[in-house]
Amino acid sequence: MSNVVETVRQVVAPILEKHSFYLFDVEFVKENKSWYLRVYIDKKGGITIDDCVLVSDELSEKLDAMEPDPIPQAYFLEVSSPGAERPLRNDEELKQAVGEYIHVSLYKNLNGNKTFEGTLKSLDDDVLTLQNDKWGKHDTLEIPRNLIAKSRLAIQF
Repeated sequence: MSNVVETVRQVVAPILEKHSFYLFDVEFVKENKSWYLRVYIDKKGGITIDDCVLVSDELSEKLDAMEPDPIPQAYFLEVSSPGAERPLRNDEELKQAVGEYIHVSLYKNLNGNKTFEGTLKSLDDDVLTLQNDKWGKHDTLEIPRNLIAKSRLAIQF
């Protein structure tokens, strides 16, 4: 199925470029008895439903016109945003999130906790720095990067 994902990445790239969107991810998965082609897109300021419809229509048209059919089985095409609390999967995504409120899960306790939320102030090769005014007089925390299991954007309440 990796051929399907790679083909879709190539077909959707010019569509996204034309509209100043970027590709977050593509997955082609079987759930129960149905196949789903999911294309996650984003743009600065966030994706709207109309943006998803636009890309879905253009991508569907391009895929339907291809010979031979790159996806011979029946499938559902879903184009959506990666979500308000999307994962931060690599250094590039972490760098783009500087100034954003994030959630960080650790492999082991740091200061008695394995999870932290705060504004990502900075990051370098070794340390990620969070700030959270709720932490009192020590409102910043440096987290060693080798302790980080997962990170994602978070909604601040």
